[in-house]
Amino acid sequence: MTPAHPGQAAHASFSSAKLAILFAYRGSPIHDISLTSVLETAGLDIGPVPTHAPGPSGFIPLTPEMLLTQPSGNLFGLSQNAGMGWDPAHLSGPEILILSTHGGLRAEDGSPIALGFHTGHWEVGLLVAEAARELKALDAIPFAGACTDPCDGRTQGTLGMMDSLPFRNDAAVVLRRLMRSLPTRSGVLGIATCDKGLPAMMMALASAGDLPTVLVPGGVTLLPEDGEDAARVQTIGARFAQKQITLEYAAEVGCRACASPGGGCQFMGTAASSQVIAEALGLALPHSALAPSGQPIWLDAARRSARAMLRLRQIGLGTSDILTSASVQNAMVVHAAIGGSTNLLLHLPAIAHSAGLPRPTVADWTHVNRQVPRLVDALPNGPRNFATVQVFLAGGTPEVMLHLRRAGLLDTSVTTVTGETLDACLDWWEQSPRRQQLRKHLRDQDGIDPDDIIMSPDRARQRGLTSTVCFPVGNLAPEGSVIKSTSIDPTLVDEDGQYRHLGPARVFITEEAAILAIKQGRISAGDVIVLICCGPAGAGMEEIYQITSALKALPFCRHVAVLTDARFSGVSTGACIGHISPEALAGGAIGKIEEGDQIEIVVDRVNLHGSVNLVGSDGQSFSPEEGARRLSQRSPCPDLRPHPSLPADTRLWAALVQASGGVWGGCVYDVDAITSLLEKGRAARHESPATNTPLLASKETQ
Repeated sequence: MTPAHPGQAAHASFSSAKLAILFAYRGSPIHDISLTSVLETAGLDIGPVPTHAPGPSGFIPLTPEMLLTQPSGNLFGLSQNAGMGWDPAHLSGPEILILSTHGGLRAEDGSPIALGFHTGHWEVGLLVAEAARELKALDAIPFAGACTDPCDGRTQGTLGMMDSLPFRNDAAVVLRRLMRSLPTRSGVLGIATCDKGLPAMMMALASAGDLPTVLVPGGVTLLPEDGEDAARVQTIGARFAQKQITLEYAAEVGCRACASPGGGCQFMGTAASSQVIAEALGLALPHSALAPSGQPIWLDAARRSARAMLRLRQIGLGTSDILTSASVQNAMVVHAAIGGSTNLLLHLPAIAHSAGLPRPTVADWTHVNRQVPRLVDALPNGPRNFATVQVFLAGGTPEVMLHLRRAGLLDTSVTTVTGETLDACLDWWEQSPRRQQLRKHLRDQDGIDPDDIIMSPDRARQRGLTSTVCFPVGNLAPEGSVIKSTSIDPTLVDEDGQYRHLGPARVFITEEAAILAIKQGRISAGDVIVLICCGPAGAGMEEIYQITSALKALPFCRHVAVLTDARFSGVSTGACIGHISPEALAGGAIGKIEEGDQIEIVVDRVNLHGSVNLVGSDGQSFSPEEGARRLSQRSPCPDLRPHPSLPADTRLWAALVQASGGVWGGCVYDVDAITSLLEKGRAARHESPATNTPLLASKETQ
């Protein structure tokens, strides 16, 4: 067998002891737990159980005016603050709420007591503590609360993925409720790292209005010194199924992939893209995104963010002064320049909506991506695939923005959480010792020229970097779709910059069926995998990285395309077209594709035009226009249905987001739109009691 990794041969030899551990039954109990030990702890001295305690000494700082005018909740809050141990003499400072997505439980030495769902929220508690200490030192009163988040990597290919995108909305609701539940707050620090928790945190902070808020990105994990990054390691199942790697190799590289205990993934996926977007919006301090988790420079961002919070309060700037239509436009520009995850097409409109701003449309995204060059060479876009921590050392977001400012592509008059304009921040960055030192460190430590990671437009053009996102339309995607065009294998792109694919449809209605076909070798070069019933109404618009990563790992599968109404991980690669609208279960044409239909895909990576069309069936070829006519006469596939395990919570989410602008509206809850539909449904029932019209019916069924 040819090694799939330079280190495979070296790691192929395992001792018998290691193999015994590897093959051990994971479910066997470690200890025999008796009923007696459940009911009683042997030897426990119960002793006296007190009912009273002396309570804190001192006096809470009340005044007659407070007693006469303050609500009882404010007064009782002071009692609770003293009861929790805060010095009563220092209860008059500004109260700052720190919200985080922290998960898991660590001992004082950092060892795990209870694991988190993922590395991205495992060390976030350290940032909370650092920010809180700084606030306390500056005579503020820090409060801390958390709404932990799931891991898209952990739920890939499982039923848990059906809760992934809906969780974002739920978490944003919880975080907003927590913010409002501390009525005496003077500001909010949000600390988050990963795919859904960070967008949810930004949605919550965006709604704060006049209240000052600052976002602290949770950073990234380090690369293993010898092994695979967290993106590639997620393909070990598919590669083992195709006999590309050994069991021993899979076990060892799987152990090492997350080389440090905290932080988001090492690639420019959704987590890293969201951190960069937080900074581009002005919500996070300059050069705080993508810092290596657990390192001193990472902790320092929490301290400086605490100071920034108090400065915003001091000079009277609120979140609505930071988040504007211009800052949203800047974020779209930076997203294009970094080659960010397509999931931000869902998250940035949701953040804008939360701030009461217009949501970016497909036309807006298309315009920006045609205008803005990609400047960053990072996993998974290439060509050399640098890690996110190396992007940080090369200068991170402010370095990208320096190039964009020179090109006249940014509005640098916007205000940031520093209290100063973006222009002033970039002036500081350009001359800062921090910039010079980190870029030198990258050269000395890794032997990498920072300008090979974050490039000028001219150098990027010379290296063949192209813009990232394209929105194909056609008779199979009349309302649009999205492809990360940079992720298409460059050997499949013609000299004119166009990718062309014509092949037979292989139709699947569940991800499980599609991945099984791939692992069993039932997918051939040239095929077009059509995965339907995976949009919001079918499976919660699940992320199908299990499929795209499996295809990437198989040599011939670069010649396989994917069409789906689901979405992709930010690290997905290949000719994968998602967000196809309308989705199959909303009457979309994609739900009418039949096995063997000829599908034509054309993506112009230079001009960012694309099409996806039915152009043949039953041995006949025809034009896209004829394909549209035939699709209009077809009935949907008879086996279309939501996933049988789709949670009721997700069904409700899908109905609400359909009423609120759907996928292209950011999958938000638009309360005005929802209540309007409810009122129309109530009025219709009142006029015609026998009518059984769904209150939140889709546009196609109304």
